[in-house]
Amino acid sequence: MRKGSLIVVSGPSGAGKGTICSAFLEREKNIAYSVSATTRAPRAGEVDGKNYYFVTREQFESMKEHDELLEWAEVYGNYYGTPIKKIQEKIAAGQDILLEIDTQGAMNVKRRFPNGVFVFILPPSLDELQRRIRGRGTEDEKTIEKRLGASVGEIKMASDYHYVIINDEVETAVEKLMAIVTAEHCCASRNQELIDEIAGE
Repeated sequence: MRKGSLIVVSGPSGAGKGTICSAFLEREKNIAYSVSATTRAPRAGEVDGKNYYFVTREQFESMKEHDELLEWAEVYGNYYGTPIKKIQEKIAAGQDILLEIDTQGAMNVKRRFPNGVFVFILPPSLDELQRRIRGRGTEDEKTIEKRLGASVGEIKMASDYHYVIINDEVETAVEKLMAIVTAEHCCASRNQELIDEIAGE
């Protein structure tokens, strides 16, 4: 049986990676979403256990100490981390997992899961990125400026990923992500057991 793939999606704040991932999961019902843990406060409409596991700093520190996280990072003063147990179980059972994560966390995941599929979401331009961030209306000016300042460095990290998708239109971006996953399912290195079985070995 083919093992599942870990599909890691990153991009700067405002690039639309969350929107793309949500639309992708609506289309691809057999792919599970990896819910991250964070110490930041929920935004309007976010649900604990669905969007994130919202935990205290003390709870997060305990998870770190007990090696319950695939990776973790401190971003904009808050902890973010990926619980490892459910990912391991689902991949072993042949299920693909989608992990939406910041660039720092993604590079930590890449060191432990080099066979993962790493996809970077790019905005059409920095001007458009700024318009999207300001248009959300969820953060104060100081936080917005901090996010915009970090965006250029994050965008430069796109070359460390396997694929890039420009999010100029959500539906097109989702179709490109679906095409990437389909191509990875057909990758010879991911189907060695099937090759051996057909060859009678």
